[in-house]
Amino acid sequence: QVQLVESGGGLVPAGGSLTLSCAASGRTFKTYAKGWFRQAPGKEREFIAAINWSGGRTYYADSVKGRFTISRDNARNAVYLQMNGLKPEDTGVYYCAAGDKAPILVRRSDYDYWGQGTQVTVSS
Repeated sequence: QVQLVESGGGLVPAGGSLTLSCAASGRTFKTYAKGWFRQAPGKEREFIAAINWSGGRTYYADSVKGRFTISRDNARNAVYLQMNGLKPEDTGVYYCAAGDKAPILVRRSDYDYWGQGTQVTVSS
């Protein structure tokens, strides 16, 4: 059974930092693009960051550029999201995803595998 499991969410004050992890099992995703999305209450799930299979290319939403960093460790079959300078508007459920349609994927529909999400709450 293929699974992506996110961890590392929690409650943090504005300006704080969190690092999210996403561990994969059931298959290897070494050649897959990976990404992070978030969904705030009452809103659509939105793209946050993406990384290609080697980690050599990354892409970010404008709202997080300069504050968030996506990285991956293929030996551990994992992807990470380092979040600094958190703002209340960063609050939401964060999901990791994997897909192989292209080196960098930004559309939700391009991803084939999804985790269950981890809650991030930023207090003002």
